[in-house]
Amino acid sequence: MKLHTLLSQLQNIKWNVEENPEILSIEMDSREVKQDSLFICISGYTVDGHDYAEQAVRNGAAAVLSEKPLDLPVPVVVVKNTKRAMALLADAFYGHPTQGMHLIGVTGTNGKTSTTHLIEKILQNAGKTTGLIGTMYIKIGDEELSVKNTTPESLTLQKTFRTMADKGVSHGVMEVSSHALHMGRVHGCDYDVAVFTNLTQDHLDYHETMDAYRAAKGLLFSQLGNTFNPDKPKTAVLNADDPASGEFMSMTAAHILTYGIDSECDVSARNIVMSPSGTAFDLVTPFGSQNIKMKLIGKFSIYNALAAASACLASGVSLEIVAGTLAEIEGVRGRFEVVDGGQDFSVIVDYAHTPDSLENVLKTVKQFAAGKTFVIVGCGGDRDRTKRAIMAQIAVKYAEEPIFTSDNPRSEEPAAILKEMEEGVEEAYFHTIEKREDAIFYAVNEAKAGDVILIAGKGHETYQIIGSEVFDFDDREVALRAVQFKLNQ
Repeated sequence: MKLHTLLSQLQNIKWNVEENPEILSIEMDSREVKQDSLFICISGYTVDGHDYAEQAVRNGAAAVLSEKPLDLPVPVVVVKNTKRAMALLADAFYGHPTQGMHLIGVTGTNGKTSTTHLIEKILQNAGKTTGLIGTMYIKIGDEELSVKNTTPESLTLQKTFRTMADKGVSHGVMEVSSHALHMGRVHGCDYDVAVFTNLTQDHLDYHETMDAYRAAKGLLFSQLGNTFNPDKPKTAVLNADDPASGEFMSMTAAHILTYGIDSECDVSARNIVMSPSGTAFDLVTPFGSQNIKMKLIGKFSIYNALAAASACLASGVSLEIVAGTLAEIEGVRGRFEVVDGGQDFSVIVDYAHTPDSLENVLKTVKQFAAGKTFVIVGCGGDRDRTKRAIMAQIAVKYAEEPIFTSDNPRSEEPAAILKEMEEGVEEAYFHTIEKREDAIFYAVNEAKAGDVILIAGKGHETYQIIGSEVFDFDDREVALRAVQFKLNQ
């Protein structure tokens, strides 16, 4: 694509560039620049792309997009906000890929990963070719690719959608984080269905207040389009049991489909029966009702199933396929995942890292625990400090054996994080074991028949961030090793 053609996407600016080179790629990392790339200077938290513009030119950049004049031997286009411009240019360069696919975005504090995976499986069973973008990976069909952020930057996102489209993906499903919404990473994404799971405390280190956090989530619904096209309808799928849904409802002109358990809504679960082996309920929808018997357990799993069912019904999937898929699915890696080494007690690994998610998972554990409940929990460093005491309070409320330990301390001292957790429960009974591996081995060694050990916080993650280093660490592998060690004693 010619530079001038690309720049024509930018309205209300004078770009005054006479040269019109062919642009073969767009890059925001100078190390990725190739011959005839357009390099976009992005000011990040730790580095400023403007400092690498000369390097980009040496690597072959044919033009540079910047927020300030730069003395370079190639055309320099100055805009007020390169991130906003990047979203426009990326969408155009890659041929507006989301306009040709059915795109479902899922936002909320908890349940995004599980809900997107449920949606993906339902769509696949409906014969759709799917792509998925989320916390764990990017998937194109059955191919898995690594991902750095829950929601990638707009440039990476549009490039990924182009790859999906070229490989025949008809339906895209993605987690949409509050950071991405606030930073404009999803500008240009043509969502057909936007799903809201729930809103509880998280990411206040970034958003500072719950009002700001809620407003960021609401951007997904306010950006859902403002026209009524019967050939490409837009639908907002909202959790009727969460108060934030009322605000999101007023933000969008899209069709509304609500789901829930306790409130009047369009898609609901009735006659719920939960057991240690699964959950049964009547799925009541505008398209009829179906009795569901699924292997997933816990009230939070019902909410995830309702959100996924609603999104797929809004996408034209039959109720029969939705119900059949919910009955067969076995869960998502690191989400209430059982570690079975032949022991006579339960070990469960879960990604619960917010107060609400930890409480939900512990409430579910209490429903089937025949003996004591152990919970191994920590709080990440360089993240929302206000939730540390709250997490500790929830742990001691629901577990007979709460164990505080490290969880990606990053640049903070692990002992300092643990001290802030302890301050929330000074008079309570708990253990503090700084090294996460030692904490897991301790719990496994102490557990008796019928007990349940919940290892919370990291879920699917296979690393531990200490300082600036990333170490291999998988809760599931460590737990299994601890179980085998105990059984072999």
